[in-house]
Amino acid sequence: MSSVSRRSFFQGAVLAASATRVMGANDRINLGIIGLGGRGSDHLSNYTKIPEARVAGLCDVNQAARERAQAHLTSSGNEKAAEFDDMRKLFADKTIEAVSIATPNHWHALATIWACQAGKDVYCEKPASHNIHESQAMVAVARKTGRMVQIGSQSRSTPHKMRAMEMLHQGVIGKLYSAKGLCYKRRKSIGVSPVTPVPAGIDWSQFLGPAPMRPFTMNRYKYNWHWFWDTGNGDIGNQGVHEMDICRWGLGEVTWPEATSSTGGKYAYEDDQETPNTQLASLQYPGMEIVFEVRGLLTGPEGGEPVGTYSVGNLFYGDEGWMWLDGRGTKIYKGEKSELIKEEKAERGPDGTIAHMTNFLQACRSRKYQDLHADIAIGAMSASLCHLANIAYRVKHTVKWNGAGKNFGADAAANALLTRNYRAPYVVA
Repeated sequence: MSSVSRRSFFQGAVLAASATRVMGANDRINLGIIGLGGRGSDHLSNYTKIPEARVAGLCDVNQAARERAQAHLTSSGNEKAAEFDDMRKLFADKTIEAVSIATPNHWHALATIWACQAGKDVYCEKPASHNIHESQAMVAVARKTGRMVQIGSQSRSTPHKMRAMEMLHQGVIGKLYSAKGLCYKRRKSIGVSPVTPVPAGIDWSQFLGPAPMRPFTMNRYKYNWHWFWDTGNGDIGNQGVHEMDICRWGLGEVTWPEATSSTGGKYAYEDDQETPNTQLASLQYPGMEIVFEVRGLLTGPEGGEPVGTYSVGNLFYGDEGWMWLDGRGTKIYKGEKSELIKEEKAERGPDGTIAHMTNFLQACRSRKYQDLHADIAIGAMSASLCHLANIAYRVKHTVKWNGAGKNFGADAAANALLTRNYRAPYVVA
């Protein structure tokens, strides 16, 4: 689709969207799922459990993925969904009212922007964006079009984490001075993947979309795209963005830090991975800080609270004590002897994703983005803190955000990483 024809299509779509029916409390919302790999399969499974949703469209650049998703849908007693090999075709379908995006990171912004311009509400997986420029563009288009855009930070809809944040804000450990995010998720070497012909049924050019054209390798395609700068953001922008979001949340929704530094590297392995497997970031605010650690190699526990032998969670420090928070629950320690004063276990059952998706669907009815637990402005800011850490890591010096200019001032090396060189026609303007 040419740039001119795409513009014409979206102009017409936005006009059509203005006449979209107002959904009633008992209506099911017709959803299209974009990206049907591992996380997209979870989206499909979750939406089929939510009475308010009807999966009406399935989109992926991989024919086999579409076929698997369709088989799952129909075998579980649901009606067959329309299939799309190009998300632009899905956006043109006026029967689709909302989309759920589970593509690789480098597609999140453009898919969200196109969807909003076509009059669709959007649930988009984390991280919201692939770079800071995209974060800002996503917020702007959501507000301009009046679309609901929820980012998949499901901790915001997870009851025990919501209660933990409330306790922090009420001063359970006193005045907060530090939040630490831990991403000690074991990552083994991805090895070296040879260049091969593109497998039958995969549109490789569409998969790369905004990214540069590269020869096909399995490492660049299946999950390990996370570890290439073209398509991913390393583990701080993969698992870690959840914990970064919780750091922000706990500290009162802090935004741009005064200074950001980050060190580390890709240690031990000789393989295709470009992003660090060990990273330490420090984000400085007036009177407080965020510290973030990625450890993908063998490591020990932190704060005495391992998950197995690895920790994925958050530590909050105040002038009266400290809190540990993870998927299993919350522990609060107080005083000079660090006495455990409160422990709360997480509720049994599924994680917060279904509750988070249900919250999204409720906002699609209310038409109030303030009802969203992780509105795009929240998700975009949390992603941007991960991007700040990666920029400081890549330029190898502390970076300082210039709020007036929305850049790094005279720091040309850092400014160059605010955005990317987009491959036409997949351009985030």
